[in-house]
Amino acid sequence: MAITSSRGVILIHSAPRALCPHLEWAVGRALGRAVNFDWADQPVLTGSRRAEFYWEGPVGSGAALASAIRGWEHLRFEVSEDPTPRSDGGRWMHTPGLGIHYAQTDASGNVVIGEDRVRYAMEIACGDAVELQRELDIALGSAWDEELEPFRHAGHDQQIVWLHKVG
Repeated sequence: MAITSSRGVILIHSAPRALCPHLEWAVGRALGRAVNFDWADQPVLTGSRRAEFYWEGPVGSGAALASAIRGWEHLRFEVSEDPTPRSDGGRWMHTPGLGIHYAQTDASGNVVIGEDRVRYAMEIACGDAVELQRELDIALGSAWDEELEPFRHAGHDQQIVWLHKVG
C-alpha cells in the first residue's frame, strides 16, 4: 500500500530567540530531514521571532509536527495539514496560556465540527443559547484565534499562504 503524502504550513507566531534553533531541530526530526526557517522579528512581542515553513510528508505529519514543538514556554504557533483525497485536514493552534487546540478542516480550510461534538454542546447547553454559543466557540477554537490574530497580522508583509487543491 502506497503512503499518501500531504503538505501544510507551520506558522511560528512568536518564539524566544534562544528557542529558534531547537524548533528547527524538532521539526526536522519529525520530518526526517534537516530544515531551516527564515526567521524574522515579531513586532507584536519584542525579543521574539516568527517564521513560516511549508512542509511535505506522509499523512499525519501535521500531528507529529504539532507534538514535536508543543510544550515550550512562550511559544505561539499553528500547524496546518491539507486534506488529501483519502484523509481530512487538520489545524493545531498553541498559545502559552491556552495550550493546544486541534480541529479537523475541510478542503477550504474551514474548521469542521463533528456530529458528536455538536450533540455534546447541545446536551451541555440544556437549551441555553449563551451556553451553546460558548461550547461551539470552544469547539471552533475561538479563544486561540483571538489570541493569535494580532500575531498573524504582524506577518502581513510576508508571502501569501495559498491553499492547495485537493484531488
